[in-house]
Amino acid sequence: MKRELGIARCGLACCLCSENAHCQGCDSGDCPDKEWCENRRCSLEKGHRKCFECADICKRGILSKIKPYAFTLFAKRYGVDELLNCLERNEANGVVYHREGIDGDYDDFDDLEELIVFIKTGKKTT
Repeated sequence: MKRELGIARCGLACCLCSENAHCQGCDSGDCPDKEWCENRRCSLEKGHRKCFECADICKRGILSKIKPYAFTLFAKRYGVDELLNCLERNEANGVVYHREGIDGDYDDFDDLEELIVFIKTGKKTT
């Protein structure tokens, strides 16, 4: 885990991303998606560093997917440090962020609250 890369504007975990060897995140200037990323553009326009700082967390752009939405909501509820602590602990316990391509253990959920519990505990409830 590259904790110093933290969490992207949209909630994705740059710190665990398999692309972080050549991508340094949303604000580095080398983000390959910076021209079209709706969440980056919106947060910049609103003056937020991250989507979880916004009064409402919309489901536009990448936030239409459960993983970034859950990570963003988790950061809003518990703070980004707690999110990073949980992700680091989960990784140490064998939870994989990217197993095949960009899909991993955090992608196998349909229920938002079950995913949030998984982030907290590293264990599936069902």
